[in-house]
Amino acid sequence: MMKFTRRTIIAAAAAGTFAMMAPGMSTAFAAEKTDITIAVGGKSLYYYLPLTIAEQLGYFKDEGLNVKIVDFQGGSRALQAVVGGSADVVSGAFEHTISMQAKKQAMTAFVLQGRAPQLAMVVSTKKMPNYKQLSDLKGKKIGVTAPGSSSQMVANYILAKGGLGPKDVAFIGVGSSSGAVAALRSGQIDALINLDPVITLLTRNGDAKVVADTRKVAESESFFGGTLPAGCLYAPTSFVEKNPKAVQALTNAIVRADEWLSKATPEDVAKVVPESYLMGNRDVYLAGFEGNREALSPDGKFPEGCANISLNALKTVNDKIDPAKIDLSKVYTNKFVEEALKKYPAK
Repeated sequence: MMKFTRRTIIAAAAAGTFAMMAPGMSTAFAAEKTDITIAVGGKSLYYYLPLTIAEQLGYFKDEGLNVKIVDFQGGSRALQAVVGGSADVVSGAFEHTISMQAKKQAMTAFVLQGRAPQLAMVVSTKKMPNYKQLSDLKGKKIGVTAPGSSSQMVANYILAKGGLGPKDVAFIGVGSSSGAVAALRSGQIDALINLDPVITLLTRNGDAKVVADTRKVAESESFFGGTLPAGCLYAPTSFVEKNPKAVQALTNAIVRADEWLSKATPEDVAKVVPESYLMGNRDVYLAGFEGNREALSPDGKFPEGCANISLNALKTVNDKIDPAKIDLSKVYTNKFVEEALKKYPAK
């Protein structure tokens, strides 16, 4: 006969409490891996805002995950962290899943954060006061975050609308923060393609004028012929296959964040994000969020055909990619998002 001691009674009570947990919570704790490291390049950008919202509002914890987010200087370094094994998942640009497959390193995107690149092209009001059309940029110096980056990829498409090719301009890497602002204000460049808050800072002060804007979904789709997916969570395909419950938990959290942001006011967002995100200028941050809101995914789903659009855009900065050797059906999946939407249906 079993002898009941204080220790066995406490253990039994604990087991009973665990068994009575909400179904969603017990499923989360059943995840194969609960300690997850996510690498991101530029965490404070609106581009990755759903990641921060999921973290700050406790959505990852609600799913039974202990998530550590490591911020790197750029998306390529965040990707390197996952390839090197120091991180599990990347919060980064969708097109990396395609470029990595071309290198025979399979990556799978599983939840979308942005449905447009959120990049805007501006011209210096000082250097180009008489600007009228995109063709006026011929022979000009255009600042991009880095050579071969997503910003240059998007710039190529915008220039094409003006009948210009990549060789008709000079691309100069200027980063995505104070360096980019300084480069335009000092006259080092004639035009710039960048993200917020850089764009909002320059336009509010009258230093620059917007000439193309992929923060607006309709304008973005006019350039690319459809949705060009932007920020997302992706990981090595092997990680996704070995840890489906953990990936589902991550997806649930981001889908909740996407849905929260689709209804939040700028003030709501400002109250949630770390104070450092405001960079000492609350008004600029609020205006920047309003300008980028519609470019964020409302539900985490990858639209049909988006991978092909991304491949076509990627080819403009990487001519070594052979489309015939890319299987676009393997660079993303919506199955985790579909399950997440059953648990957290859009209201």
